[in-house]
Amino acid sequence: MMRIDRPKIEGSVAVDNGRRRIGFAEYGSAHGRAVVWLHGTPGARRQIPLEARAFAAEHGIRLIGLDRPGVGSSTAHRYDSVADFPSDLTVVLDALGIERFAVVGVSGGGPYALATSHAHPGRVAVAGIVGGVAPTTGPEAIAGGAMRLGSLAAPIVQVAGVPLGKILSSALGVARPIAPPAISLYGRLSPRADRELLARPEFRAMFLDDLLHGGSRRMEAPFADIVIFARDWGFRVADITTPTRWWHGDRDHIIPYAHGEHMVSLLSDSKLFRLSGESHLSTFGMSTAILAELLSVWDHADSAP
Repeated sequence: MMRIDRPKIEGSVAVDNGRRRIGFAEYGSAHGRAVVWLHGTPGARRQIPLEARAFAAEHGIRLIGLDRPGVGSSTAHRYDSVADFPSDLTVVLDALGIERFAVVGVSGGGPYALATSHAHPGRVAVAGIVGGVAPTTGPEAIAGGAMRLGSLAAPIVQVAGVPLGKILSSALGVARPIAPPAISLYGRLSPRADRELLARPEFRAMFLDDLLHGGSRRMEAPFADIVIFARDWGFRVADITTPTRWWHGDRDHIIPYAHGEHMVSLLSDSKLFRLSGESHLSTFGMSTAILAELLSVWDHADSAP
């Protein structure tokens, strides 16, 4: 497996009055503008493309990956709704000395990025969503995609998610020898664009590094995601005023492109980037373009009278 450098800083911060901890990993410049990168489902704090890490170092960005509760170094916890997440995030950012920031939400990280924009419009300079999950219930819901099955499974996962997560964590703890062929098998069963991305050594290495360092310790988070994505998110997407940029592959087999169109139609200040021929995982290959666009939007907002 290709060698990957460790994050510049990696640790955890106490939240919820010290009752829980949230893990983080930091790349790039310690003094640059902060970009919080929220991983997909499943995933953990190191699920950030190597290209994005190099871009952050070159352009003076403080790039921070965060473990959601129940994965990596974060204490297992199930929010009542997606809207509960921003309070944990702001405690972490306050501890790291970060006031204003951009946020990126990939796939299952999308709802959490949107919740953060909704809760803290003054602190979030710009939000970027990459193939993000859309609501499945309430007035802003849209049908189809992976969450169609997730909504059906949510009642079972609500009961069995914790023990399933512990079993999966134990399995991943001894899975290092079989992880590379498992990634290869997933690639062979995926659309062409995802298959091509997983054939690239740097992306295979990133996914394996994240899986083996995050998931092997704790893997309850994906099941918690399924449960709360199937509920009302606790806020309305249409109420978000933060500038938002949305990237979505038009061949996405997990979260349909129509979901991206639907979400952008709800957002008041947004732009949709249609990624022709791209699927779900292959959008990771756009990470440097995503960061560049977010910085441009941030610059424009700061220069506005």
